[in-house]
Amino acid sequence: MSSSSSFENPRKVVKKVMSLSQAEGDGATVRRSIGGHEVRNLDPFLLLDEFSVSKPGGFPDHPHRGFETVTYMLHGAFTHQDFSGRKGTIRTGDVQWMTAGRGIVHSEMPASDGVQKGLQLWINLASKDKMIEPRYQELKSKDISQAEKHGVKVRIIAGEAFGVRSPVYTRTPTMYMDFTMQPGSQLHQPILEGWNAFVYIIEGEGVFGREGDVPASAHHCLVLGAGNGLSVWNRSGAQLRFALAAGQPLNEPVVQQGLFVMNSRAQIQQAMQDYYYGRNGFEKASQWSSA
Repeated sequence: MSSSSSFENPRKVVKKVMSLSQAEGDGATVRRSIGGHEVRNLDPFLLLDEFSVSKPGGFPDHPHRGFETVTYMLHGAFTHQDFSGRKGTIRTGDVQWMTAGRGIVHSEMPASDGVQKGLQLWINLASKDKMIEPRYQELKSKDISQAEKHGVKVRIIAGEAFGVRSPVYTRTPTMYMDFTMQPGSQLHQPILEGWNAFVYIIEGEGVFGREGDVPASAHHCLVLGAGNGLSVWNRSGAQLRFALAAGQPLNEPVVQQGLFVMNSRAQIQQAMQDYYYGRNGFEKASQWSSA
């Protein structure tokens, strides 16, 4: 089945970005693609980091307001603590979907020896949702929806693939998948028209978009153009693993100052004052520090 018969309007790769390692947090290393200088943001996505951390490094106490962080563990374990007294550990294959809303202060630190690896995706919230109460959705690896077809396996963090849906509620409508393709396999995954989408290659190499295109390899982020689906071919002798994300654009102003993302400079100023003075959602900030 050729790509032309799969979708009326197949998506093509319109930008290819190699994510380069940089220092972040305290002794942690991230490969940043979205949120870096080449792709500032891809509405509603603000950032994608592939992180790699060993003790004693990590991401000590820091605040967020105005968006969601989705942490997906590829290998190892991370312990998360926040100022409401919440504490939990996510391990290989687990996902934590955190809606920071009006304010969270938390820490994310390695929970086991060796190198801990994962992906962290930041999803913007609409102006009407930026000041909601924080909430979490946490899924153990075994509870993540999965499907398999013709040498292609998918873990469905959000959205639907192969007729299987994720239970995760996405306040900003989003799909997020982890695909593993065996050599010789192909995939035709529908993506809603009008949504912005990208692929992040975790391992291996594959052909994305059009059959004749040059293969793309690990640590590349591929921004997809308009269309109603993505075709992928694994012509290599090794497995190909990649994340696919798509989201409905919010089409609102994005003003970001570090860990706060709002719609105006005044709201950013407000967020910084609220954090500093411990109010409007940051009341517990001054009395708390992670163990």
